[in-house]
Amino acid sequence: MSEFIQNPVLPGFHPDPSICRVGDDYYIATSTFEWWPAVRIHHSKDLVHWRHRSYAVTRKSQLDLTGHPDSAGIWAPCLSYADGLFWMVYTDVRSMYGAHKDAHNYLITAPSIDGPWSERIYLNSSGFDASMFHDEDGRHWLLNQQWIHTPGKHNFDGIVLQEYDPEAGRLVGPIKNIYAGTELQVVEGPHLYRRKGWYYLMTAEGGTFYEHAVTLARSRQIDGPYETLPGNPLLTAWKQRTDGLQRSGHASLVQTHSGEWMMAHLCGRPLEWSGPHAENNDPSGGYPALHCPLGRETGLQRIHWRDDDWPEIEGGGNKPHLRVAAPDLTPHPFPAEAARDDFDSTVLSPHLNSLRVPFDESWISLSERPGWLRLKGRESLMSLFEQSLVARRQQHFNCRAETRLDFEPTHFQQMAGLVAYYNTYNHAYLHVTRDRDTGARVLNLHVNRDGKLSEACPPQPLAPGAVDLAVEFRHDHYQFHFAQDGRWKAVGPKLDSAMLSDEAATRFEDGFARSFGFTGNFIGLACQDLRGTRRAADFDHFSYTELG
Repeated sequence: MSEFIQNPVLPGFHPDPSICRVGDDYYIATSTFEWWPAVRIHHSKDLVHWRHRSYAVTRKSQLDLTGHPDSAGIWAPCLSYADGLFWMVYTDVRSMYGAHKDAHNYLITAPSIDGPWSERIYLNSSGFDASMFHDEDGRHWLLNQQWIHTPGKHNFDGIVLQEYDPEAGRLVGPIKNIYAGTELQVVEGPHLYRRKGWYYLMTAEGGTFYEHAVTLARSRQIDGPYETLPGNPLLTAWKQRTDGLQRSGHASLVQTHSGEWMMAHLCGRPLEWSGPHAENNDPSGGYPALHCPLGRETGLQRIHWRDDDWPEIEGGGNKPHLRVAAPDLTPHPFPAEAARDDFDSTVLSPHLNSLRVPFDESWISLSERPGWLRLKGRESLMSLFEQSLVARRQQHFNCRAETRLDFEPTHFQQMAGLVAYYNTYNHAYLHVTRDRDTGARVLNLHVNRDGKLSEACPPQPLAPGAVDLAVEFRHDHYQFHFAQDGRWKAVGPKLDSAMLSDEAATRFEDGFARSFGFTGNFIGLACQDLRGTRRAADFDHFSYTELG
């Protein structure tokens, strides 16, 4: 057996984990928000070693993200297994700011974790974070957070329950609000379990920042009344700021095939806050001065059941642990994955994602120039519609990404290059373009902070031919580089990674959210043609390497 689980088990942007066991295989589904393909699934045999397995939502008929705001889209999927099928329930949040949230809940199923996944079945639109519970009597129940927009009311209006009829393909029977939550407020993320005659309702509370927590309640009847865990919350890092894992909440349970219980939960690893956003993170409001450029990640904790049939974090207390004793399972490591993609395959790496739209030959190709990835320029990096961007998660505080770009723009409105991308309002872009005044081919570094675009340094003249581009992250800062003669040169100043964090992307005004940051930083390849002629850029390779 492996001695320890090292958290987070899914580093980088992997929030809202829904864990599921089928036989001796373990799967975790996580939220993907505006990134495509949607609903990422990881697989493990021992809960220590994990690898990407598949995506559940891969067709536009299952999900259309066109025009969705930043951090909208897929929220909190729920993966389960019943009746010989994998079930995936997910929320598509289409609007999210102000008093209203337009959130629609869907179900898809598959005979295998690798698919094919069915077309979606509409469930309801009363709230988000929907999940499916399969009871011992064969009945199926949908739970979700209920949203209320009424002025003067708290928006998070409890957890509602309704039966699902798989034969009819719809919800049936009465809707009941079974749990209002606790004084922690912001009750969401419900999951239901049954053990020794008890129904256990696990929810997230406190909001998904530093006050985040896991709340547990139980009842002898599925529709309540539910009694909250004495000493709740079950898990939180709030006011335990010295721990490496913060923002801990939104959890799900699994029993191993060796009989042990584990809890998968959302978490974040913050750095000390620095740079120009510090004044926006007011410690007097209760938030520590921290930021999480890697986004919300997935951790695992061991669960111990007490004699009174309440669970607790193994060892007592309710704080998350960076190192956790592994369950009694045969170790099953996976082969190391290649750090460099030379684009010699006809299929993109599953670690690469696009924004809001599927990959198709109208804007991306691995065949038009074999051995190169071709991107055809479309809209700007601030577009909510048709970006030509391919990116991967930043998963380490210290890392380096490199590419080689072959691009001959004819106009200053044509650009291609390497981007550190949090969202449409927060990114840094090293790109080849034409100078507006001289017409020369140049290298520019543009930084977008809160939607305000600036030029980080004067344009760099380029020699003819391809150019190598790189970005290197070192803890709380990052630096772009380029080379044409084999010698790397820094471009512009060191930049503050705080601008690429969840905290920097989140803004409240007059009690309402004006923007949210739920996704973590990505590093990727991009191409724009704002003239509409789809000028193409070719990339010879893309590498991502963790640094010591």
